[in-house]
Amino acid sequence: MGLGLDYINGQTLLDDDEKEGLLIPTIATREELDQFEQRNIEEALQWVFTKSFKADKVFTEKFICELHKRMYGSVWSWAGKFRKTDKNLGIDKWQIPVALKTLCDDGLFWVKNKTYSSEEIAIRVTHRIVSIHCFPNGNGRHSRLMADIIINKIYKLPMFSWGTGVLVHQGDARKTYLNTVKEADCNSFQPLIEFARS
Repeated sequence: MGLGLDYINGQTLLDDDEKEGLLIPTIATREELDQFEQRNIEEALQWVFTKSFKADKVFTEKFICELHKRMYGSVWSWAGKFRKTDKNLGIDKWQIPVALKTLCDDGLFWVKNKTYSSEEIAIRVTHRIVSIHCFPNGNGRHSRLMADIIINKIYKLPMFSWGTGVLVHQGDARKTYLNTVKEADCNSFQPLIEFARS
């Protein structure tokens, strides 16, 4: 019995090879997958809460990949590894390393030079990471945790609430989130900042 997944608007589609990377063979539905991924993410959050991170560590490919691996490594064999296929979202797979390096350089520059407010820097980074779509799956949750790490660990401000809704399921919070991401695509970041703090 294979992994049967129902996708909702804005989710990355997994190909058959990526589905083969599932480390828990008893998972058969999206609901079961979500439960196991959430447990893994909670372990990653415990790691985040017990560490202190400086900007020059956070804005590296190594950290970004390690965070994804900590979030999904108990569920997926490809966790923390760049996707090898093109998706319905994101840039061409071959452009990922260069785009991510550019983002890390930009993010570090923004922090050191106070180019934007702390919240706008965190939101610009989350938007760029999700636009790159580094990994086969989990990009939205990963990018939001990156923003939380930036705002909390670098700026010592409270983590974002992200509309206090569950963004991995269809609903008003997800719809609002996706709409604010689309506005950020057009260089309008304030709606996404306001949603993140709502």
